[in-house]
Amino acid sequence: MSVTRVFLLASGLARLIEKERAGRRVRHGYFPEHHDRSVHVQVTGDAGHLVLASHSATGPIEQAAEISPVQAEALLGLTAGQIAYLGISMTINSHTATILHFAAPGPLDLVSVAFKHDKAAQKFQPPAWFGPEVSADPRYRLRAIALDGLPSVPEVEVSNAALHSLLDALDHRDQEAEPHPTQRAQAPAPSEPGFDAEAEQELDRLAIEDSVIRDLARSLQPQGR
Repeated sequence: MSVTRVFLLASGLARLIEKERAGRRVRHGYFPEHHDRSVHVQVTGDAGHLVLASHSATGPIEQAAEISPVQAEALLGLTAGQIAYLGISMTINSHTATILHFAAPGPLDLVSVAFKHDKAAQKFQPPAWFGPEVSADPRYRLRAIALDGLPSVPEVEVSNAALHSLLDALDHRDQEAEPHPTQRAQAPAPSEPGFDAEAEQELDRLAIEDSVIRDLARSLQPQGR
């Protein structure tokens, strides 16, 4: 049975990830839940799906049917509650993490990691840039957020270890999603003749770190001295 672990994420780190990685706009609309099933509409870009989740002893079993954008928009207007977020994928070792940067019903940043088996989920060690885990808290489920509103979110502190851990994750570009288009436009120009590949990579890393640290300083309130 698949298992998903969910963690809080500091808003400043989420903004840095958004600058470095492309994402997809996702909207969910949820109908009132029945004791044995639930239905919601999902719109990802221009693609719409109607999702039926049947509840069983082993967990929910989802079936998705593709619907037209017009149908999806019409059904969204009939739902009892909606959420909207930017979904950004990143590779964490051999796992895929999804950053959920919420726009509605309010600001919230989460990281979810899906596993095929419970054993793999238990063995996973979250990196330092992950915040506290909220997997067992039903208030952070997407349906609950849509129907009940945002939970009271504790402030997630950003440490030096968390920042460096995230910089290391963002540096592994060949293993992760494509960079954000604006980042590709700002990529360093080809090096002068005589620069070897290692030196060029180091310059690229320094440029990324400098940009990220400046963004972090602007997005986070200064610590008391």
